[in-house]
Amino acid sequence: MLIIMIVVISIGGSVIAPKLDFERFEEYAEVIKEIAKERTVFVVVGGGAAAREYIHVARKLGANETVCDFIGIDVTRLNARLLISALGGDAHPEPPSDYKEAENVASWGKIIVMGGVIPGQTTDAVAAILAEYVQADLLVNATCVDGVYTANPDSDPEAKKLDKVTPEQLVKIVMKTETKAGARSVLDLTAAKIIERSNITTVVLNGADPKNIIDVVLRNKHVGTEIRSSCKK
Repeated sequence: MLIIMIVVISIGGSVIAPKLDFERFEEYAEVIKEIAKERTVFVVVGGGAAAREYIHVARKLGANETVCDFIGIDVTRLNARLLISALGGDAHPEPPSDYKEAENVASWGKIIVMGGVIPGQTTDAVAAILAEYVQADLLVNATCVDGVYTANPDSDPEAKKLDKVTPEQLVKIVMKTETKAGARSVLDLTAAKIIERSNITTVVLNGADPKNIIDVVLRNKHVGTEIRSSCKK
């Protein structure tokens, strides 16, 4: 059984902010507070539909991909600030701007919530790098699908959900993922490669019900996909 003391939770913007609804942020805040009573918690929040809309307009206006990335980062940090507001005094009041800052302010005993960091990285990649940096025991990716599939289930009716995969298998699955700002994927290639090199135990699950995160972190059970090395017990 995996002993979890430090957990990094990546929350997709599509699940925490499918529309701008304060109740959704409150639901996630309650779950995160519950976990933080027993674990050290870092949270990375995505941009979701709002980020993609801003990026779409930016491209129409002639912005290059780096500018589009910066715009997406700004939206993720806005979502992070909303979650911080919902967490109140339990959270550090500012989203850290880099990994060192996140680790440093975690020593104050607060929940750390951050968004994007630099162009070229999705928030899933940020979460994976953060998990590596703080030596997390578990990385949870709460997204809009219920796990890792052999192909995109939205476009391929033959796609099958996988209960367990190795990091090496995950890399092969996401090799064809887009790298443009605002791209849709359960995990991007950078995140997959970080998980592979660091051997971070990762669970991809459906974030529609935030309580699914409690199940995996505090009860060691889930209905998503577990990414774990075949040599890791």
